[in-house]
Amino acid sequence: MPKIALQANEAAKAAVADAISQLKIEAGVTENFSPQALAQAERSCDIDISDLPDKRDIPLVTIDPEGSRDLDQAVYLEENDRGFVVYYAIAALNLFVEPESVLDLELRERGQTVYLPDASIPLHPRVVSEGAASLLPNVDRPAYVWTHKLNREGELERTDVVLAQVRSRAQLSYVQVQECVDGGVGLPNEVPSSLAPLLKTIGELRIAAEVARGGISLDLPEQRIESTDRGFKLVFRELTQVENWNAQISLLTGMAAAKLMVDANVGVLRTLPAAQDEDMARLRRVADALGLNWKREQTYPEFLRTLDSTSGTALVFLNQAAGLFRGAGYLSLPEVDGTTVDAQKRLHGAIAAEYAHVTAPLRRLVDRYGLEVCRCICAHEPIPEWVLHILPQLPKIMNESNRKVNALEKRALGAVEALILQGREGEKFAATVIELREQREDEPGIVRGKIMLDDPALEASVSGASLPLGERIEVELERVDITKGKSYFRYQSSAEKE
Repeated sequence: MPKIALQANEAAKAAVADAISQLKIEAGVTENFSPQALAQAERSCDIDISDLPDKRDIPLVTIDPEGSRDLDQAVYLEENDRGFVVYYAIAALNLFVEPESVLDLELRERGQTVYLPDASIPLHPRVVSEGAASLLPNVDRPAYVWTHKLNREGELERTDVVLAQVRSRAQLSYVQVQECVDGGVGLPNEVPSSLAPLLKTIGELRIAAEVARGGISLDLPEQRIESTDRGFKLVFRELTQVENWNAQISLLTGMAAAKLMVDANVGVLRTLPAAQDEDMARLRRVADALGLNWKREQTYPEFLRTLDSTSGTALVFLNQAAGLFRGAGYLSLPEVDGTTVDAQKRLHGAIAAEYAHVTAPLRRLVDRYGLEVCRCICAHEPIPEWVLHILPQLPKIMNESNRKVNALEKRALGAVEALILQGREGEKFAATVIELREQREDEPGIVRGKIMLDDPALEASVSGASLPLGERIEVELERVDITKGKSYFRYQSSAEKE
């Protein structure tokens, strides 16, 4: 008789820490900076910003996950007779890093912050990323201040960026702002009363514009690792409306930055090849097979907005759609020979526009350079040599960093999943079949696929004589491979059990 799943779906903190420590060693990743780099970071915290233009009168606020310390962006929104004005301040890391210094070279080795279950490994020393450069409330900070002027439809008409002094009024969480939008608890007195309603208005206008231009947004549940008193647990969560609206402000800035770069033929773009016609045709066949009503006159982005990820069939489709775009990378402008890059190569397929990473310099290397490029373009100033020198190298640096970090974060997630399930072979769990795989010739009568478990919240491999795609089923844990961080389940239909 199979065991009943009574164990808490958590992994012990000590076990997770040991597993992550080993993975970091294997990946060659460490939080430690050299003494020289740390000394340079500490000295940089004493910078004098009094000569910068004073933008401290703008009542900016930050909106981030609860407890964040590396605050990249602060926002203030206005409405006027012509439309809207978005003020978006982004941390100015270039003032804290001397070009070609030991610290600068070590930052290039890292490329980005790594987020692991038990802690993050920051791109910059924490004295900078969580201290002197972070847009913490009630302290003066240097920042690139973007001013986006939008019309009544939320379309960008004009943009500008300057390096200036700013002061955030408050540090808000997504939950706080969402509660305000929903009519619950109000925001602190120092927060402009127009923030939440204008974020909603502008966010929804930008989402509508995204759909109209063919941009893609998948409503897939986000898998998160949460810390508890006893250990770590896995949960699936839906993004709040505020998170989606706030993301639109970041996307707006990234697209504005890309336009500046393309027009000046200098900078670094974030690229993603457009979906192929045959892949889109395949998705239409998947929708038809699942009984989803994708009307012929309906565009792909419009259809996606009709799907509810709590539905099993919609979840299957969204899982298939997640593989539609492949080959994300970076592209430096101009080409090595100085020529202009082809327009199709410049596009980000999922955003359906040209796009650049400039909104997260505390945790991503490329943004520091992109911000200075945009400032110089707007100021009609020559771009500094320390920027021009590194631009052609940034695609390789960032692509290698992404490969390394993605592999480590995936292995870390797998380790937590395996530790939660270790020793529970024979237990049964509720799950949804989200993918079927091609049948192997050496396994007659066996169907393999992928399932999404309810609790613990994870995806895993499953096998059985049959697998009902898109349906909720009960599966039995067959085995756990701790080394690979993988779990394997087995399914038996009611008929097979009789």
